[in-house]
Amino acid sequence: MPTATRARGRGLRRAAAIAAALLVFLALSALLARFLSTENAERSAESGLLQAQARGDANGMLARLHGCPERAACVAAVRANASRLRRPGAVKILSLKSATAYSLSGARGKTRLAWTVIGRLPVVQCVEVRRTGSFLSGITVTLLSISAPIAGEADC
Repeated sequence: MPTATRARGRGLRRAAAIAAALLVFLALSALLARFLSTENAERSAESGLLQAQARGDANGMLARLHGCPERAACVAAVRANASRLRRPGAVKILSLKSATAYSLSGARGKTRLAWTVIGRLPVVQCVEVRRTGSFLSGITVTLLSISAPIAGEADC
């Protein structure tokens, strides 16, 4: 076999190997991006809940809490929070510690949120979160309940 033909065959194999490695890299990058976007989905859902609470919008809170409207105790807690924690201004999340963070599959747990509206003292609350699905098929984040304020250093 001539040297030029052998060299061309090695070049094609090398190009195929590089193309395959690039495809694997792109596939893994897409999976990683999908996985990490779930953390943003949870933060966004919790931020919407806190904003409704700061507006004093109990109905807006209930709309964001799956199954809460069917539980009288949950509805009462939401209404009390909306009344007690109403404050004008933009909500700023100071700290978020999620028991379900970076779960590869479904999980259920509490997220500890410290938040404030500029000019007011911080508030710490616990939000019960359920994640379903997997990082391959996609994870869905559902908020289930929100606690009354807890002590600043308390755990959920």
